[in-house]
Amino acid sequence: MKTICITGANRGIGLEFVKQYLRDGFRVLATCRNPNKAAALTALKNEGPLSIVAMDVTKADQVNAASAQWQDEKIDILINNAGVYGPRGGFDQNKGEAAFEEWEAVLRTNTLAPMRVACAFQKQVAASNGVMAFITSKMGSITDNTSGGAVIYRTSKAALNMTVKSLSYDLAPQGITSVLFHPGWVLTDMGGPNALIDAKTSVSGMRATLSKLDKSDGGKFFNYDGSEIPW
Repeated sequence: MKTICITGANRGIGLEFVKQYLRDGFRVLATCRNPNKAAALTALKNEGPLSIVAMDVTKADQVNAASAQWQDEKIDILINNAGVYGPRGGFDQNKGEAAFEEWEAVLRTNTLAPMRVACAFQKQVAASNGVMAFITSKMGSITDNTSGGAVIYRTSKAALNMTVKSLSYDLAPQGITSVLFHPGWVLTDMGGPNALIDAKTSVSGMRATLSKLDKSDGGKFFNYDGSEIPW
């Protein structure tokens, strides 16, 4: 039985990953900030082998504690999913002002935290010659930015993209394949009511790509449908 570890597993895309992997017979290690308030996630314990640990990805002590609790695990796929959007703008061009404190908070969650999780769980993923998958966004693509705006979110994901591209080389000697996924514009709390696809479609597509990855795919930036996205 393969083991999947998912951060931000209490709602949206993370919760859908948990549902689908449990349904298909995988063992799931799930993390979220407050399991006591994650009713939809905890209810899935009846669906299969699900272990839930409290972990705020921005807190080093919590990330390290979760890794220590699962130190003997062999993780086949680590899905770094937890993330935030932050302020919709971030830069007021009329005033020439930027929301620097909010920007720093989003960078901590979207860029530094996934790296923190990758470092903490490196041994467990290496033990299975596994995959580290990072949920990013097409909004982090410099090529795709033809409108400006959303500077806080865009830069956090662009930085994550570069981080994972480097990790794909740095962790390859340990047998780890590191990849990035744009999940699409998804009907979640973050994506909003005007999004184009539901979480089931997004996660099904990403899982299909994950199931057929090989070592040569390390460092690639995939759309949820398996197509590659330009940097």
